[in-house]
Amino acid sequence: MTEHRLTARRWQAIQQNDRQFDDVFWYGVTTTHIFCRPSCASRLPKKDHIQIFTSPQEAIAAGFRPCKRCAPTGHPVNNQLWVTEIDQVLSAHFKEPLSMTTLAAYVHGSTSYLRHTYKQVTGITPQQKLTELRLTEAARLLASTSQSVNWIAADAGLPNVPYFTTTFKTKFHATPRQYRKEHQHADR
Repeated sequence: MTEHRLTARRWQAIQQNDRQFDDVFWYGVTTTHIFCRPSCASRLPKKDHIQIFTSPQEAIAAGFRPCKRCAPTGHPVNNQLWVTEIDQVLSAHFKEPLSMTTLAAYVHGSTSYLRHTYKQVTGITPQQKLTELRLTEAARLLASTSQSVNWIAADAGLPNVPYFTTTFKTKFHATPRQYRKEHQHADR
């Protein structure tokens, strides 16, 4: 069973992106369900989130997908699969400050390639998708709560209220207050 343990030497190899251990073991990150080669230059995961595998097939069988950056199977990751994963991360973290650098670290890719691939597959940028998710959440909160517009903007991940109001009006053709008034009236 020692072949699946995260030993001190394996942890050191991961920390130092040591190519000598490529094809000796692979590691999965339990929070993202992505697996990598020890030499992968992606953000270093927390030690307690690592699972060791003896082959790429073992990692895939355990429900992990190959890293986009280091391609641990020797084959590139399908772009549609990667975009689906990006969407999952955006949906799970849209309320947080989420830079493209942070998003790229979550999905193990470079920011420029992430932006290019996402736009190629979906027709919009990841930033546009993020704003869309935030505005949809704000609209839901405006229609279903009596919280202030400032609180809703911050809760939806858009704490800059003037920017929030402008982008909300562009998408819904009404200010947040007008939208609330129309939707509360429609519910009666």
